[in-house]
Amino acid sequence: MGVVTNTAIKPVRDTAREPARSLQKGQQTKAAILDAALSLASQVGLEGLSIGALAEVTRMSKSGVFAHFGSREELQISVIREYHNRFEEEVFFPALVEARGLPRLRALFERWVKRVSVEIDSGCIYISGAVEFDDRPGPVRDALADMVRAWHRALGRAISISVDEGHLKVETDPMQMLFEIHGLILALHHDARFLRSPGSIDRARRGFEFIVSHYATDKAPKRGAAPRKSTKSTR
Repeated sequence: MGVVTNTAIKPVRDTAREPARSLQKGQQTKAAILDAALSLASQVGLEGLSIGALAEVTRMSKSGVFAHFGSREELQISVIREYHNRFEEEVFFPALVEARGLPRLRALFERWVKRVSVEIDSGCIYISGAVEFDDRPGPVRDALADMVRAWHRALGRAISISVDEGHLKVETDPMQMLFEIHGLILALHHDARFLRSPGSIDRARRGFEFIVSHYATDKAPKRGAAPRKSTKSTR
């Protein structure tokens, strides 16, 4: 018999898992960069966002940041989409658990107000971005406008459902009511962030109830009342 040498057995590399691990790590890195980009854009605006500035904040090389986004424009659009995703998670989706009609519309507005109140010191990408890109056509402006329109459609649908549920008058113009509600948010952001006026949030809430009272029917649930469960779809 031959002599058996005491050779160490090397572990077999799991090459099948390596691409998946690399992909996961890359996604985590991109998510971290995007989180920093969103924070930076809240302070300096979308126009102030650049590959170089983000590389400095994240302590990465410009080439490392560039590899994840490819261009400044793509970075700006990614930030807009991330902001919209977070907005939906904080404002839109939680409100869907409320009863159809006015209770859900109130929840959408209340969560919107709370979001603005948190953004008093950081700024709203929707509002600041509109100021920066209102007269500048291109992919960044298009992405921003698409996100705002998506939110407007959700609010408009909530208003229309409130009409269907008998909470708002049949002659209610959803676009007009949406315009008035959005105006409250813009005024709130201006007075709270720019003028630092105390009581701005309470005034916005009173303004919303004043608008609702103008369109409401006798069947409209009062603020804070426990509405009856609707037999219709929750969407």
